[in-house]
Amino acid sequence: MGAAVLLGAILAPTDPVLASDKQVEHPFDSNPLRFSLTGEAGWNDGTAFPFVMLGLGLLGVHDVGWGGWRWLVVDVLWAGMAGVAIGALLGTCIGRLVVYLRAAHREALGLDEFLTLGLIGLSYGAALLCHAYGFLAVFAAGLAMRRIEASRSGNRTAEPVRAPKQAPHPHVVSPEPQHAGGHRAQAVLHFNEQLERIGEVGVVVTIGAMLSWELLMPEALWFLPLLFLFIRPVSVELALLGSSLSGTERRFVGWFGIRGVGSLYYLLYTINNGLPEHLAPRLVAITLTVVTISIFMHGISVTPLMALYGRQGESIREPWP
Repeated sequence: MGAAVLLGAILAPTDPVLASDKQVEHPFDSNPLRFSLTGEAGWNDGTAFPFVMLGLGLLGVHDVGWGGWRWLVVDVLWAGMAGVAIGALLGTCIGRLVVYLRAAHREALGLDEFLTLGLIGLSYGAALLCHAYGFLAVFAAGLAMRRIEASRSGNRTAEPVRAPKQAPHPHVVSPEPQHAGGHRAQAVLHFNEQLERIGEVGVVVTIGAMLSWELLMPEALWFLPLLFLFIRPVSVELALLGSSLSGTERRFVGWFGIRGVGSLYYLLYTINNGLPEHLAPRLVAITLTVVTISIFMHGISVTPLMALYGRQGESIREPWP
């Protein structure tokens, strides 16, 4: 039971870095398919953590309390809510400060990439100090900062904001309130694309260095089709009941569940936190096999399938706040 819960939690996170063609294309992209996949990949890295702790608890290497009370109170409610609150608070404060400095004093212009890296480190570190989930804190901080900038700038156009022609340097952004948020979002999105290219290489090389024929297990022959062709699509259909996504969009979401660095992180976390030695080889083998096949299948299919989706009527909708 514990091993099954742990395996599910390890394989739950999806990774947009390894299939960037399905992400949002600019800060005001509200296409439902791209928005759903990007949001899922950012959100589920943190929400899988409580189930990792539950799996370790069921295996006897983590204290879950009598009847699971400690897991529910500490690992779910406190760690989750505190992580979101810390990230939201830091993202809101820093977002307001940056917009104010740019609009009122023409300060804090440019270097948005380093501002983002600083917010990531601050949110993650503060969450860990409070025994909360750092992934959720970082995600909430990004959402809070983006919402502050969008509300202050009032920019709701579907096109990215362009810097004024008189800008003295391409990295110096406009201090005007209606452009400050849009410029920062564009700069960060471009910076993320650069990091993703580096991340792709790092993840693939790491996985390749860990693979061997000895890791290929007979269980993978039936587990992989079950995961990609049944578990993921059915769970997506259930999760999206009542949503505005069309049937085609739901099927695309059901297919694009690429696994990557999140699964590797949780796998190594469990090994370093007392995973029983007799289970470690099997979890390593299944996880690496799933990630490898996922990279191969989804990496090959994402570009043609997204192109097909575009030809079938992908449209730009009114952006969300």
